[in-house]
Amino acid sequence: MFKNVLVGVDGSPSGRDAVALASRLTDSDGKLTLAHVHSGELHPLHAITPGLLAEEREASKRLLEQERTAADVSAELVSIVASAPGGGLHRQAEEQNADLIVVGSCSRGAFGRAMIGDDTRAALNGASCAVAIAARGYAEHPTPIGNVGVGYNESPESRAALATARQVAASTRATVHALEVVSIPTYAFTGLMPPTIGEGIDVILSEANARMRALPDVEGRAVYGLTGEELAAFGDDLDILLVGSRSYGPVRRLVLGSTSDYLERHARCSLLVLPRVAGNATGDDAAGEQSEARAGSAA
Repeated sequence: MFKNVLVGVDGSPSGRDAVALASRLTDSDGKLTLAHVHSGELHPLHAITPGLLAEEREASKRLLEQERTAADVSAELVSIVASAPGGGLHRQAEEQNADLIVVGSCSRGAFGRAMIGDDTRAALNGASCAVAIAARGYAEHPTPIGNVGVGYNESPESRAALATARQVAASTRATVHALEVVSIPTYAFTGLMPPTIGEGIDVILSEANARMRALPDVEGRAVYGLTGEELAAFGDDLDILLVGSRSYGPVRRLVLGSTSDYLERHARCSLLVLPRVAGNATGDDAAGEQSEARAGSAA
C-alpha cells in the first residue's frame, strides 16, 4: 500500500471517485492529501479585476474543505496555483515526496472507463511516483478491492507491478490475477510457412501459460492478441489493474508507452501505472523497446 498519497479534486464527481480510490490505496498509517489546482495570479483576468485573486483562493479553500467533509476522510488540504491541473499535481507530488497521485476519469470517457484528458496525461508523464486513475462512478460503489490484476511478462517492471499488486490485495485479502499477452512473433525473415507459424504460436502460448500458472499465490494465465486490447478487456473482471512503466526512460519516473497510453483511454476498471524501477536502470534502450512489444509489457 502507499504511504503518501496526493489526490486531485475539483468539486466534480470524478474528483470524489479519486478520493474514494485513494482511501482504498492509502496505508492505515499513511498520509492522504487533497489538492485543488487553480490558476491564481497566472490568469490574466486577475490583473484587471481587483479582489478576484483573493476570492479564488477562498473558493479553493472552501472546495477542499467541502470535499474532505463529503468523503469523510482524514486528509491534509493544499491549494495549488498552476496553469494546468496535471502540471500542478506533478509539481506538488515532488515537493511532498508523494508515492502516489490519484486522479479521476475524464468526464468525456465512457461509464466505468479509466480515462484522463490529454493535458493531464502529458503533465503526469514523467511523474516521480505512481499514478492511479479512478474508474467513473467509483465513489458511488466504494466496495473493498476484491480482484487486483497485473500485466505481467517477467520484466523487472512487471515483477515490481506484481509485488505492488500483492501489497494492495493483502489489506483486503483480495485475489491477485496476472495476465501475459503473447503477440505474433516476427517471421518476416524466417522463411517459415503459415502452418508452422500457427504451431509456433501454440507452443509459445502453452509455455506462457505454464509460466503464469507457476506464479505463487496468483491466478495467472496467458492469452494471444494485442497487448493493450487484451489488458483492457482483462479489466472487466477486476477492481483495479496495475502495469509497470516502460523499461526505458528516466529512473524512478513514470514514462508512458503504447500499452499504458492505450489503457488510460480504454481500461475498464481503475488503473494504476507504476514508475520505472531503479533495478532496471542499467538496461539498454534497445532491450526496453523490444520488451515494449512483448506481452503485458510495462506501460
